[in-house]
Amino acid sequence: MATIAVDERPPAGARGPGGPPGRSSRRRPGSRLKRRNTLIGWSFILPNFVGFAVLTLVPVITLFYLSLTSWNVFGAAEWVGLDNFARLLRDGSYHTALTNTVYYAAFHIPLTLAASLGLALLLNRKLRGVAFFRTVAFFPYITSIVAIAVVWNMLFSPEFGPVNQFLGALGVENPPGWTTSADWSMPAVILVSIWRDMGYYMLLFLAGLQTVPAELYEAARMDGANGWQRFWNVTIPCLRPTTFFITVMLTIQSFKVFDLILVMTNGGPGQSTLVLSQYIYAKGFVENQFGYASAVAVSLFLICILITIFQFLWNKRRDA
Repeated sequence: MATIAVDERPPAGARGPGGPPGRSSRRRPGSRLKRRNTLIGWSFILPNFVGFAVLTLVPVITLFYLSLTSWNVFGAAEWVGLDNFARLLRDGSYHTALTNTVYYAAFHIPLTLAASLGLALLLNRKLRGVAFFRTVAFFPYITSIVAIAVVWNMLFSPEFGPVNQFLGALGVENPPGWTTSADWSMPAVILVSIWRDMGYYMLLFLAGLQTVPAELYEAARMDGANGWQRFWNVTIPCLRPTTFFITVMLTIQSFKVFDLILVMTNGGPGQSTLVLSQYIYAKGFVENQFGYASAVAVSLFLICILITIFQFLWNKRRDA
């Protein structure tokens, strides 16, 4: 009987058992699609990452390096190690600026939080012209900080300002000197800052209030809860994410306050309103001590990071 020889070799380009593919093998469509999606993703990420690297990452790394050097722009940076940070411990002006910054933040954060929440509750009602009043409340936030500082300095004028004239009409014999007084300059700055910022945070609270289910208020009302009980047991818990976000933003903003104080008081009288951001500016751009100014900036950066981490841990613990 005749036998037929069968060629068991795989055809050209086919993968053998455990063997490599042939030269003419084609890529799987899934691999090409995955590669294409990866390239598209990087094309979206790369421009933003380049901007972040050039404008944020590289300057921050440079800041940490300069904080360990003595550099005055006109010469090469001289490595001094931790000498700048040791100098911070002996610098009385730095201690004053740090104390004033904490003082400002301790009053600005809770008072702005309370004012913006109260304004949001007031303007969350269905009233005639409520959109106009929301715009009026938000308008100071987008107004030039220089214009705000100049106008409020005129209002706080000890002799001719409307504020002291009003206090005098009420019977106050010795009204405060406000921005010309070492005792009242920081409270004056805090009041102006609250007035300017509360409109912006009011909008954030309004967005949070409009997400609170109306059924919760109705259920609380049917259970006999009064207005305060509904606010404390329904509104406040539902606003916790919004309140946490606003608190973090207010904390960072308060510790890096600069422009309003620079225009209103320029750190005075004396050093009564000197804050860390202004101290960094003075040491770096006025006295050309960029190494020491970088060390002050690093200390401010670390303070903000530590406080923010504490806030996140505290919020996480309350959610647990």
